[in-house]
Amino acid sequence: MAVVYSHKSSAYFSALTQAIDKKLRKALASPNHRRELLQQLFADVALEVDDRAREIILGGEDAEVQHKVPLCFYDVLADHFAFEPDERGKPILDLIVQLWSQPFASHIFALLFHKWLFEVTLDRSDLLLRYSSALVQGATNVFWIDIQTNTTHFQSLFRYLLEDVALVPERLKKIPLQAQRDLFLLLSRFIFLYNLVDKLESFFQHFPEFPNAFLVGGPADVFVIELTDQLQKLKVEPVLLHYLSQIKVLQGLELRMTTSTRLKTCLYSFTSPGGPMYPTRAVRHAAWDALDFLFPVGRYPRHVQNCNRFTFSNVLQVKIFVKRTYHHA
Repeated sequence: MAVVYSHKSSAYFSALTQAIDKKLRKALASPNHRRELLQQLFADVALEVDDRAREIILGGEDAEVQHKVPLCFYDVLADHFAFEPDERGKPILDLIVQLWSQPFASHIFALLFHKWLFEVTLDRSDLLLRYSSALVQGATNVFWIDIQTNTTHFQSLFRYLLEDVALVPERLKKIPLQAQRDLFLLLSRFIFLYNLVDKLESFFQHFPEFPNAFLVGGPADVFVIELTDQLQKLKVEPVLLHYLSQIKVLQGLELRMTTSTRLKTCLYSFTSPGGPMYPTRAVRHAAWDALDFLFPVGRYPRHVQNCNRFTFSNVLQVKIFVKRTYHHA
């Protein structure tokens, strides 16, 4: 949802910009405290706008109308820097570039300049590649923060990258082809997290070409490959359960045999306790549900095999216990 800013908010934006500028300059001047300072700045721009600040930024009437819309400082600052890139954005961007290799620099860049990158015109290909790579890296980092904290705090950033960039060819083509591919891989890994599976059909239609498509397959194959890799990295139970509940949307996709096997193997790895995934009981049940729903053929043999596997495991554990007891006796 677009945010309408009041004319009275100019002074407030100036104060915010000056505060960001000051923090970045302090980080440049303090090599031993750069990480801490940049982490603080990241936390500041990620904060949700309070009622008082919302009224200043949006104005009284707009603030009341949009009161229920989640709004963070990075949302309003990203708009601000995109609409006034030279006056407000460029000095901040120049400072971030000087801190490019520091932790949290890409986080801050992604939050503050994700709209700027697609609104301004950059003639230098090296700058486009640098900025678009930093955007993908920074967005990856902040989306993982949402996973680790089981929140959707950065959903507006994700929605912009999906709905206003990936699904809008004229914007998407502003960044290099490799960056387009990286962006689609990124979105593939997190689209379940932000409950936007209803966009999958359109998402597949806009997929850029991949050089190894003859080996990997089409957009659906690439998506499922990224998704299975993501599933195996998830350690937060509620998030993993959420992914497994949404994965049923894949039913009916035309996948290559290798991709289908990859997905089946991934789900099967969550159905038994112990390594390498160490799933909880809830995750095991969710994985079985997803596996049986997506691959109904072979359901009975799978469950029989699983019972036999548990029986063998239990017998083995009893034998080991008896052997150890006898030995100590």
